[in-house]
Amino acid sequence: MLRFEVGTDDLLRSRFALSPAFELGGLLRILSGLDQRRLPATWSGRLMPAFHALRRDTALDAALALHHRTFGASFITLPPSSLDQTWEEDLAALRATPLPDARREIARCLAARPVTDPRVLAVLHDDNAVNEIADALDHAWHGLLARDWPQLRAICERDVVHRTGRLGRSGWAAVLDGLHPGLRRHEGGIDVVHSSTHCTVALEGEGLLLIPSVFVWPGIATHTDAPWPKSVIYPARGTAALWEAPGPSTHDGLADLLGRSRSRILAALSRPASTTQLARSLRLAPGAVGDHLAVLRTAGLLRRARSGRSVLYYRTPLGDALVGGTGVADGC
Repeated sequence: MLRFEVGTDDLLRSRFALSPAFELGGLLRILSGLDQRRLPATWSGRLMPAFHALRRDTALDAALALHHRTFGASFITLPPSSLDQTWEEDLAALRATPLPDARREIARCLAARPVTDPRVLAVLHDDNAVNEIADALDHAWHGLLARDWPQLRAICERDVVHRTGRLGRSGWAAVLDGLHPGLRRHEGGIDVVHSSTHCTVALEGEGLLLIPSVFVWPGIATHTDAPWPKSVIYPARGTAALWEAPGPSTHDGLADLLGRSRSRILAALSRPASTTQLARSLRLAPGAVGDHLAVLRTAGLLRRARSGRSVLYYRTPLGDALVGGTGVADGC
């Protein structure tokens, strides 16, 4: 069990961030079989051919060699700094890694999981290893994840909106209690019950970095060593619904009544969301989403409320009843 010792200053300095690089790493671990979790058949069927092509045509296998079941080379997944973190920022940080630092991480990974493939070893021992690995991961990002990232990012952003709402109403205790069943507060600390790391780590006034993730689901991950701050990566709310969402035919009844786009928007609003978040998650134009939201509000199916700079929309009881009555599952 891993235990974080938490002081008052730690709560003041705890914050949220998003990590595109962590999500890419999580997806690659699943596709490569290093992680025992499986993608839904529709995702796997769509991504596996591209994944195999990337392994054949790029240095992706060298990047995969830097993943272990319990850790990975830190320079390929550097810590995010904000909720606005982009893949381009992650990639620039990776490319800026000094070669001696990369060589130390590569040696650590090869000691834990030896590699015999000469093609992979040639990349890892090359003086241009950092850029070759960065190029491979950039190809992987654009070939595997970029298409879905707006939707996945919106799920993570909506999770943060929910958590910060709980923070405002009930404080950090309510936020921490709701992150994951394997995370619990106990006697001035936070215990990660099923962690592969067994130690006590003092936060020393630096706080926790909390990162919602889609690909960590249904588990939880932590960082305790530099260059990362002390971090907890937890499953974003709505991830299970994303993986388990039924096919479009389930929406036919509601779509016949409201129209396909409005039915999708109403079904997605099981949790409050902004116009921008809905547009990203449903891959619709923000202007079109705004028009549909206005119609749904006029019909009494939605209400809105301000949360900081954002205006969040949520279903009324009539909207809930309409979605529940059609058997439509919440898609985001």
